[in-house]
Amino acid sequence: MDDPHRLATVDALRQHYRMPGKLVVEKERAELDEATARFISRCRFAVVATFDEDGNADASPRGGPSGFVRVLDAQHIALADLNGNNRLDTLQNVVRTGRAGLLFVMPGKGETVRVNGAAWVTTDPAVLGAFQLPKVPVTAIVVRVESTYVHCAKAFMRGGVWDPAAWAALAETPDGAEILACQFTMDANGVRGALQEGYAADLAADG
Repeated sequence: MDDPHRLATVDALRQHYRMPGKLVVEKERAELDEATARFISRCRFAVVATFDEDGNADASPRGGPSGFVRVLDAQHIALADLNGNNRLDTLQNVVRTGRAGLLFVMPGKGETVRVNGAAWVTTDPAVLGAFQLPKVPVTAIVVRVESTYVHCAKAFMRGGVWDPAAWAALAETPDGAEILACQFTMDANGVRGALQEGYAADLAADG
């Protein structure tokens, strides 16, 4: 797409925005404080952002019971890899580039916690065996915290993420079955049934 208004430099970009406030800048830390560690330890959902050696980006949701993410110490966290589709996009990217960015989301809370840092995939029995899960995970992603900060709630407030009234207004949004049916010219109801069977099997395999 040819866009004559494309901003090509950081200086050009910054001209359109005010400078961030002191608290916004100084809230970024190089290690986890006690409250952030508790937030992460209780978290049930996260988005893991990675990229491959060519710079192709990927963002993948991760969910589980509280404890599927463990705080190892003030500078290290571990995410259990639970049953998925075995594409291994995230794990392959971490192996290839050794970097990850995490967004931790707590149901019902608008603020989120962000963590960026070096990352690797481990099979360390001591790390895997310490997860309080029905089954010991095959691998875990360990992230060494280089940058962490709490992110404000405005995006969740604007999007009505936890507002049931907003959910009702979006009831006609296509679900995954409709999208796949559109892409592969299939029957949406058949796809929906297959998805539910697959979900049930993978969740049961978690133990």
